[in-house]
Amino acid sequence: MSILNSNKYKIYSKFLNDLAKKLTRFYFLKLNKKFSVFNKKKGKGYDPVTSADKAFEKFIRKEIHKKFPNHQIKGEEFGQKKTKSDFTWVIDPIDGTRSFVIGNPTWSNLISLNYKNYPVLGLANFPLLKKYYLNSSNKSSYVVEKNKRRKITVNNKVSFQNIKLSAGFYDGITLNQQKKIPKILKLMQFPCADALSYAHLAEGKIDVVIQCGNKIWDIHPLIPIIEAAGGILSNWKNESAVKAGNILVTTNKSIHKKILKILKPVAK
Repeated sequence: MSILNSNKYKIYSKFLNDLAKKLTRFYFLKLNKKFSVFNKKKGKGYDPVTSADKAFEKFIRKEIHKKFPNHQIKGEEFGQKKTKSDFTWVIDPIDGTRSFVIGNPTWSNLISLNYKNYPVLGLANFPLLKKYYLNSSNKSSYVVEKNKRRKITVNNKVSFQNIKLSAGFYDGITLNQQKKIPKILKLMQFPCADALSYAHLAEGKIDVVIQCGNKIWDIHPLIPIIEAAGGILSNWKNESAVKAGNILVTTNKSIHKKILKILKPVAK
Protein backbone atom coordinates (compact mmCIF):
# COMPACT_ATOMS: atom_id res chain seq x y z
CA MET A 1 0.00 0.00 0.00
CA SER A 2 1.26 3.48 -0.87
CA ILE A 3 0.75 6.33 1.62
CA LEU A 4 1.09 10.05 0.96
CA ASN A 5 2.66 12.55 3.32
CA SER A 6 0.23 14.67 5.34
CA ASN A 7 0.66 17.77 3.18
CA LYS A 8 -0.20 15.85 0.00
CA TYR A 9 -3.29 14.39 1.66
CA LYS A 10 -4.43 17.93 2.56
CA ILE A 11 -3.97 19.22 -1.00
CA TYR A 12 -5.79 16.36 -2.71
CA SER A 13 -8.56 15.90 -0.13
CA LYS A 14 -9.37 19.62 -0.35
CA PHE A 15 -9.57 19.29 -4.13
CA LEU A 16 -11.99 16.35 -3.83
CA ASN A 17 -14.05 18.12 -1.18
CA ASP A 18 -14.42 21.16 -3.46
CA LEU A 19 -15.07 18.95 -6.48
CA ALA A 20 -17.96 17.18 -4.71
CA LYS A 21 -19.75 20.50 -4.27
CA LYS A 22 -19.04 21.50 -7.88
CA LEU A 23 -20.41 18.19 -9.17
CA THR A 24 -23.68 18.57 -7.30
CA ARG A 25 -24.08 22.15 -8.56
CA PHE A 26 -23.21 21.01 -12.09
CA TYR A 27 -25.89 18.31 -11.95
CA PHE A 28 -28.68 20.61 -10.81
CA LEU A 29 -27.68 23.43 -13.19
CA LYS A 30 -26.93 21.38 -16.30
CA LEU A 31 -27.99 17.74 -16.09
CA ASN A 32 -31.24 17.62 -14.13
CA LYS A 33 -33.27 17.27 -17.32
CA LYS A 34 -34.09 14.74 -20.04
CA PHE A 35 -31.14 12.63 -21.15
CA SER A 36 -30.30 10.08 -23.83
CA VAL A 37 -29.67 6.41 -23.00
CA PHE A 38 -27.54 4.00 -25.03
CA ASN A 39 -26.88 0.29 -24.52
CA LYS A 40 -23.14 -0.46 -24.67
CA LYS A 41 -23.84 -4.15 -25.29
CA LYS A 42 -25.95 -3.44 -28.38
CA GLY A 43 -28.61 -6.06 -27.80
CA LYS A 44 -26.40 -8.70 -26.13
CA GLY A 45 -27.45 -7.83 -22.60
CA TYR A 46 -27.93 -4.44 -20.99
CA ASP A 47 -25.17 -2.04 -19.96
CA PRO A 48 -26.59 1.49 -20.15
CA VAL A 49 -24.67 4.72 -20.60
CA THR A 50 -26.32 8.12 -20.72
CA SER A 51 -25.47 11.54 -22.06
CA ALA A 52 -25.14 12.58 -18.40
CA ASP A 53 -22.38 9.99 -17.80
CA LYS A 54 -20.35 11.56 -20.59
CA ALA A 55 -21.05 15.13 -19.47
CA PHE A 56 -20.01 14.33 -15.89
CA GLU A 57 -16.76 12.69 -17.01
CA LYS A 58 -15.85 15.60 -19.27
CA PHE A 59 -16.47 18.00 -16.39
CA ILE A 60 -14.37 15.94 -13.94
CA ARG A 61 -11.51 15.58 -16.42
CA LYS A 62 -11.51 19.33 -17.04
CA GLU A 63 -11.36 20.08 -13.29
CA ILE A 64 -8.49 17.64 -12.75
CA HIS A 65 -6.55 18.92 -15.74
CA LYS A 66 -6.86 22.53 -14.58
CA LYS A 67 -5.39 21.71 -11.17
CA PHE A 68 -3.06 18.79 -11.92
CA PRO A 69 -2.22 18.90 -15.66
CA ASN A 70 0.57 16.32 -15.46
CA HIS A 71 -1.46 13.61 -13.73
CA GLN A 72 -2.80 10.55 -15.51
CA ILE A 73 -6.57 10.12 -15.84
CA LYS A 74 -8.49 6.89 -16.40
CA GLY A 75 -12.26 7.09 -16.89
CA GLU A 76 -15.02 4.66 -17.73
CA GLU A 77 -16.28 6.57 -20.75
CA PHE A 78 -13.20 8.22 -22.30
CA GLY A 79 -10.31 5.89 -21.53
CA GLN A 80 -6.86 6.80 -20.26
CA LYS A 81 -4.72 9.89 -20.52
CA LYS A 82 -1.18 8.59 -19.96
CA THR A 83 1.73 10.61 -18.57
CA LYS A 84 4.87 9.76 -16.58
CA SER A 85 3.23 10.80 -13.30
CA ASP A 86 2.91 8.41 -10.34
CA PHE A 87 -0.58 9.83 -9.82
CA THR A 88 -3.65 8.55 -11.67
CA TRP A 89 -7.23 9.72 -11.24
CA VAL A 90 -9.81 6.94 -11.75
CA ILE A 91 -13.33 8.11 -12.63
CA ASP A 92 -16.76 6.54 -12.68
CA PRO A 93 -18.88 9.52 -13.74
CA ILE A 94 -22.13 7.80 -12.74
CA ASP A 95 -21.89 4.67 -10.63
CA GLY A 96 -25.32 3.09 -10.76
CA THR A 97 -26.39 4.18 -14.23
CA ARG A 98 -29.38 1.84 -14.06
CA SER A 99 -30.51 3.68 -10.93
CA PHE A 100 -29.94 7.01 -12.66
CA VAL A 101 -32.08 5.92 -15.64
CA ILE A 102 -35.09 5.07 -13.47
CA GLY A 103 -34.73 7.96 -11.02
CA ASN A 104 -33.39 6.00 -8.06
CA PRO A 105 -31.27 8.49 -6.01
CA THR A 106 -28.53 6.00 -5.07
CA TRP A 107 -26.32 6.77 -8.10
CA SER A 108 -23.07 8.64 -7.45
CA ASN A 109 -19.94 10.21 -8.90
CA LEU A 110 -16.91 8.08 -7.92
CA ILE A 111 -13.34 9.38 -8.14
CA SER A 112 -10.10 8.02 -6.73
CA LEU A 113 -6.56 9.31 -6.69
CA ASN A 114 -4.13 6.44 -7.13
CA TYR A 115 -0.49 6.82 -6.15
CA LYS A 116 1.82 4.21 -7.67
CA ASN A 117 -1.25 2.21 -8.69
CA TYR A 118 -2.87 2.13 -5.22
CA PRO A 119 -5.98 4.18 -4.36
CA VAL A 120 -5.02 6.63 -1.59
CA LEU A 121 -7.94 9.08 -1.71
CA GLY A 122 -11.54 8.56 -2.72
CA LEU A 123 -14.77 10.47 -3.23
CA ALA A 124 -18.30 9.09 -3.46
CA ASN A 125 -20.64 12.00 -4.21
CA PHE A 126 -24.43 11.51 -4.17
CA PRO A 127 -26.01 14.61 -5.78
CA LEU A 128 -29.66 13.67 -5.24
CA LEU A 129 -28.99 12.68 -1.63
CA LYS A 130 -26.97 15.89 -1.21
CA LYS A 131 -24.15 14.19 0.65
CA TYR A 132 -20.72 12.82 -0.08
CA TYR A 133 -18.12 10.53 1.45
CA LEU A 134 -14.36 10.98 1.31
CA ASN A 135 -11.18 10.27 3.24
CA SER A 136 -8.64 12.88 4.25
CA SER A 137 -5.84 10.43 5.14
CA ASN A 138 -5.31 6.70 5.50
CA LYS A 139 -6.86 6.92 8.98
CA SER A 140 -9.82 9.32 8.61
CA SER A 141 -13.00 9.10 6.54
CA TYR A 142 -15.99 11.43 6.62
CA VAL A 143 -19.52 11.94 5.41
CA VAL A 144 -20.53 15.52 4.60
CA GLU A 145 -24.25 16.29 4.76
CA LYS A 146 -26.05 19.62 5.22
CA ASN A 147 -22.63 21.33 5.28
CA LYS A 148 -21.63 19.31 8.34
CA ARG A 149 -18.67 16.91 8.26
CA ARG A 150 -18.85 13.83 10.46
CA LYS A 151 -16.09 11.26 10.92
CA ILE A 152 -17.20 7.72 10.14
CA THR A 153 -16.01 4.27 11.22
CA VAL A 154 -17.17 0.74 10.55
CA ASN A 155 -19.01 -1.27 13.20
CA ASN A 156 -15.99 -3.50 13.88
CA LYS A 157 -17.40 -4.89 17.15
CA VAL A 158 -20.35 -6.66 15.55
CA SER A 159 -20.54 -10.44 15.94
CA PHE A 160 -21.12 -12.77 13.00
CA GLN A 161 -24.54 -13.73 14.40
CA ASN A 162 -25.71 -10.11 14.20
CA ILE A 163 -24.31 -8.96 10.87
CA LYS A 164 -26.31 -6.89 8.41
CA LEU A 165 -25.39 -8.20 4.96
CA SER A 166 -26.04 -6.60 1.59
CA ALA A 167 -25.29 -8.42 -1.67
CA GLY A 168 -25.86 -7.92 -5.37
CA PHE A 169 -24.98 -10.68 -7.85
CA TYR A 170 -26.61 -9.17 -10.97
CA ASP A 171 -25.37 -11.43 -13.79
CA GLY A 172 -22.05 -12.12 -12.05
CA ILE A 173 -22.85 -15.67 -10.96
CA THR A 174 -25.49 -18.06 -12.26
CA LEU A 175 -28.54 -19.30 -10.38
CA ASN A 176 -26.89 -22.71 -10.02
CA GLN A 177 -23.83 -21.06 -8.47
CA GLN A 178 -26.03 -19.12 -6.07
CA LYS A 179 -27.51 -22.42 -4.91
CA LYS A 180 -24.01 -23.39 -3.73
CA ILE A 181 -24.00 -20.55 -1.19
CA PRO A 182 -27.39 -20.87 0.54
CA LYS A 183 -26.08 -19.31 3.76
CA ILE A 184 -25.27 -16.09 1.91
CA LEU A 185 -28.73 -16.07 0.31
CA LYS A 186 -30.30 -16.45 3.75
CA LEU A 187 -28.23 -13.57 5.14
CA MET A 188 -29.12 -11.21 2.25
CA GLN A 189 -31.73 -9.23 4.14
CA PHE A 190 -30.60 -5.69 3.31
CA PRO A 191 -30.83 -4.04 -0.14
CA CYS A 192 -27.73 -3.52 -2.26
CA ALA A 193 -27.81 0.07 -3.48
CA ASP A 194 -24.86 0.68 -5.79
CA ALA A 195 -21.87 2.42 -4.13
CA LEU A 196 -24.14 3.61 -1.32
CA SER A 197 -23.97 0.14 0.23
CA TYR A 198 -20.18 0.40 0.48
CA ALA A 199 -20.52 3.91 1.92
CA HIS A 200 -23.05 2.67 4.47
CA LEU A 201 -20.57 -0.01 5.58
CA ALA A 202 -17.90 2.65 6.10
CA GLU A 203 -20.48 4.58 8.11
CA GLY A 204 -21.29 1.60 10.36
CA LYS A 205 -24.83 1.05 9.08
CA ILE A 206 -24.25 -2.38 7.52
CA ASP A 207 -21.51 -4.93 8.11
CA VAL A 208 -20.93 -6.95 4.93
CA VAL A 209 -21.19 -6.02 1.25
CA ILE A 210 -20.79 -8.61 -1.51
CA GLN A 211 -20.83 -7.65 -5.19
CA CYS A 212 -19.92 -9.20 -8.53
CA GLY A 213 -18.11 -7.81 -11.51
CA ASN A 214 -16.72 -4.53 -10.18
CA LYS A 215 -14.51 -2.63 -12.62
CA ILE A 216 -11.63 -0.58 -11.23
CA TRP A 217 -13.68 2.65 -11.38
CA ASP A 218 -16.47 0.95 -9.39
CA ILE A 219 -14.25 0.01 -6.45
CA HIS A 220 -11.00 2.06 -6.44
CA PRO A 221 -12.69 5.26 -5.20
CA LEU A 222 -14.29 3.33 -2.33
CA ILE A 223 -11.17 1.45 -1.19
CA PRO A 224 -9.48 4.39 0.62
CA ILE A 225 -12.76 5.54 2.19
CA ILE A 226 -13.51 2.07 3.56
CA GLU A 227 -9.94 1.35 4.68
CA ALA A 228 -9.61 4.69 6.48
CA ALA A 229 -12.89 3.89 8.26
CA GLY A 230 -11.48 0.55 9.43
CA GLY A 231 -13.04 -1.82 6.90
CA ILE A 232 -11.55 -4.91 5.24
CA LEU A 233 -11.65 -5.45 1.47
CA SER A 234 -10.62 -8.25 -0.88
CA ASN A 235 -11.90 -10.18 -3.84
CA TRP A 236 -13.61 -13.52 -3.21
CA LYS A 237 -10.26 -15.32 -3.46
CA ASN A 238 -8.83 -13.10 -0.70
CA GLU A 239 -6.65 -11.18 -3.14
CA SER A 240 -6.33 -7.39 -3.24
CA ALA A 241 -9.54 -5.53 -4.05
CA VAL A 242 -7.43 -3.27 -6.29
CA LYS A 243 -7.78 -6.06 -8.88
CA ALA A 244 -11.55 -5.38 -8.86
CA GLY A 245 -13.89 -8.20 -9.95
CA ASN A 246 -15.99 -9.96 -7.31
CA ILE A 247 -15.62 -7.93 -4.12
CA LEU A 248 -16.14 -8.64 -0.42
CA VAL A 249 -16.09 -5.86 2.17
CA THR A 250 -16.53 -6.49 5.88
CA THR A 251 -16.04 -4.74 9.20
CA ASN A 252 -13.42 -7.02 10.79
CA LYS A 253 -11.01 -9.84 10.00
CA SER A 254 -13.01 -12.54 11.77
CA ILE A 255 -16.17 -11.88 9.77
CA HIS A 256 -14.14 -11.51 6.57
CA LYS A 257 -12.58 -14.93 7.05
CA LYS A 258 -15.95 -16.58 7.69
CA ILE A 259 -17.63 -15.02 4.64
CA LEU A 260 -14.70 -15.98 2.40
CA LYS A 261 -15.12 -19.58 3.53
CA ILE A 262 -18.82 -19.51 2.67
CA LEU A 263 -18.08 -17.97 -0.75
CA LYS A 264 -15.39 -20.52 -1.58
CA PRO A 265 -17.65 -22.76 -3.75
CA VAL A 266 -18.21 -19.86 -6.17
CA ALA A 267 -14.90 -17.97 -5.82
CA LYS A 268 -13.16 -17.63 -9.16
